[in-house]
Amino acid sequence: MNAKLVDPKILTVTPAAHPLNAHATDRAAGVLLGAACGDALGVPYEFARRLGADELPAMIGGGLGPYKPGEYSDDTQMHVCIAAVASTGADLTSPTALDQIARNFHRWRDGGASDIGNQTSSVLRAAKNHKAGTPAQAMTAEADAYTARTRFSAGNGSLMRTGIVALAYLNDVDGMVRAATMISSLTHSDPECVEACILWCAGIRTAVLEGSFDGVRDGIALLPEDRQEIWHARLDEAEANPPHHWTRNGYVVTALQAAWSAITNTPVPELAPERGSFPAQHFQLATEAAVRAGDDTDTVAAIAGALLGARWGVSAVPLAWQQAVNGWPTMSGPDLVRLAVLTARKGMDDGDGWPSAPRVKIPGSAGKGYVAQHPADAGVLLGNLPMTEFAGTPPVDAVVSLCRVGQEPIFPRTDVEHVRVWLVDREGENPNLHYALDQAARQVLRLRKEGKRVFLHCVAGRSRTPAVAATYSMLLGTDPRTALTEVWEALGKHWTLLAHPQLHDAVYELAGQPPHRPQPRPRRRFFRKRS
Repeated sequence: MNAKLVDPKILTVTPAAHPLNAHATDRAAGVLLGAACGDALGVPYEFARRLGADELPAMIGGGLGPYKPGEYSDDTQMHVCIAAVASTGADLTSPTALDQIARNFHRWRDGGASDIGNQTSSVLRAAKNHKAGTPAQAMTAEADAYTARTRFSAGNGSLMRTGIVALAYLNDVDGMVRAATMISSLTHSDPECVEACILWCAGIRTAVLEGSFDGVRDGIALLPEDRQEIWHARLDEAEANPPHHWTRNGYVVTALQAAWSAITNTPVPELAPERGSFPAQHFQLATEAAVRAGDDTDTVAAIAGALLGARWGVSAVPLAWQQAVNGWPTMSGPDLVRLAVLTARKGMDDGDGWPSAPRVKIPGSAGKGYVAQHPADAGVLLGNLPMTEFAGTPPVDAVVSLCRVGQEPIFPRTDVEHVRVWLVDREGENPNLHYALDQAARQVLRLRKEGKRVFLHCVAGRSRTPAVAATYSMLLGTDPRTALTEVWEALGKHWTLLAHPQLHDAVYELAGQPPHRPQPRPRRRFFRKRS
């Protein structure tokens, strides 16, 4: 993160209790990353030929930048400008926070904008030369002037960056409405832009807290009464038509409709792990549908991705996308997750220093560092978190972490690929458990096909690690019972996987088999002979 995007001297931080349980934290973590993935997926197809229903979009780069593979564009770049302030816990409606966001927009335009919309460019250029007032006041004044003199002032440029605003006000609906209004109005003060941002923020807030898409419809009640029927009709139209129904989606209303159409018209897959069908795949399928809307593909997919990430969570974002996404100012997937989680947590880390710490604290329960060889593949090593503090050149080329590890590289000063998997070792706290297991195992398989030696680990290496290791064995053709038995033996017959029945059973369910849990041996009972 560019330190210039945050000036701690001028931010008004308002600490408050965050309302997040484990599921909501997963979903909050998906908002900014989901937007960035949609953005990067849509980049190659912006204002180009619309993809057909049978064509799969990919993060191949190019586009108007031209961009590197996986690189996001102005949609997420501006989102990051806001997130840099929101992640400190600042009240985004305060003058100091708004001024810092305005300054960040200027810094981005001057030194980071690889692409910029006409309306945003015009407002920022005029605000730079505006002599009166603070940076935010100057920017808002020029946005108002643009709206007053231009017929087409309702562009999609504020809606594309609004997701992080919702995360800053999960426990304050009125504050969310004010913040959405003021931050949209920095560049897009047209009432339709403001209304669209309020609706999408309402949708994201509800998705994070409740795990549903109901908040978009419910958010209409937050708009002026004379505007509510219009927006109900617009959402009805979106639900009744495919995303490409609107051939021009640079307009904020049609951009929202195309995104909402992609989300609501994409069926949620059933949970059938044995057939590779997971509800979490709705994130990927609906984001791809948003790209197929055509025209302003990166923006429509970024808008959709923020809400999809809020509903399904970071654990639903394909690991291949998480590995690929990158952009200004030198950010990757974990950086975006950190900004989102900090925003939702009012700028506060947890007791382990997550998500900000370079390395999270290693609990005493993790034990001493150890390594075991995978029973079906000598190129995969199994172990625990303490082994990531290995000094010297590690004997692997890639690490798959099934736990929180911190922000710094996994093995400093080495060129080791690092895959981070969102997987929790507590019962009931993995809403996308089967998908996360499958994704993690397939990343191990991908890395091995690339000839890389892999270190697979969690905190203690005794629950999540054996579950993923066995799932990987299944991809190599081993049945689940044999896979689990062999991994158990490889770990010295010492694991805690049976204490996590959902995790254990998911391995069998991925193979379409009923779970087999070894029964503990009954204790021998001794009776004293009565005299």
